[in-house]
Amino acid sequence: MANYERFTELQNLVSGLEADADKFYNKGNSAAGTRVRKGLQDIKNLAQAIRLEIQESKNSAPAKK
Repeated sequence: MANYERFTELQNLVSGLEADADKFYNKGNSAAGTRVRKGLQDIKNLAQAIRLEIQESKNSAPAKK
């Protein structure tokens, strides 16, 4: 699991958005909404990269019988 660190990074990105999400949804801070949208884009890109790594790993692993 050499790339498990990337999954941890994904978890950290999600956790890092919590304060800004609260500011946007509960306090109406539009700048916080912009930061949340950017963070979500980063999460999307990292999640896609992780998905591709997992698929590549699965495809290159020997088939189990």
